[in-house]
Amino acid sequence: MSNIPAELRYTSTHEWVVDNGDGTVTIGITDHAQELLGDIVFVEAVDSDRELAAGEEYTVIESVKAASDSYAPINGTVIAFNEALEDAPETINEEPYTDGWIVKMQVADHAELDGLLDAEGYAEVVANEA
Repeated sequence: MSNIPAELRYTSTHEWVVDNGDGTVTIGITDHAQELLGDIVFVEAVDSDRELAAGEEYTVIESVKAASDSYAPINGTVIAFNEALEDAPETINEEPYTDGWIVKMQVADHAELDGLLDAEGYAEVVANEA
């Protein structure tokens, strides 16, 4: 079973979100997503100041098995891309919820976080895929 931290919010497309408490969020892909992808070899950089709409593709993650899009879980503006992934994309495989984060965003509407899945809801999504 994949690791699904209770303090995070999730999307059905396997992104996780943590509220940083200052109007920003940190976003990455879940442990389950990285398991499905296999060994990650490339993460497309994301420009700061890029405005994203919820559900919009914002990066491509490539592994030895496949390439997969990652989608913005909420509306907002990218304020940082994890540049460490350019040299070490495998960090997502090793630490998907910590050092393997992908972007930080300024949130457009904090209430959108309430519409994301909690850990229990995301666990159901994963279970239904099996």
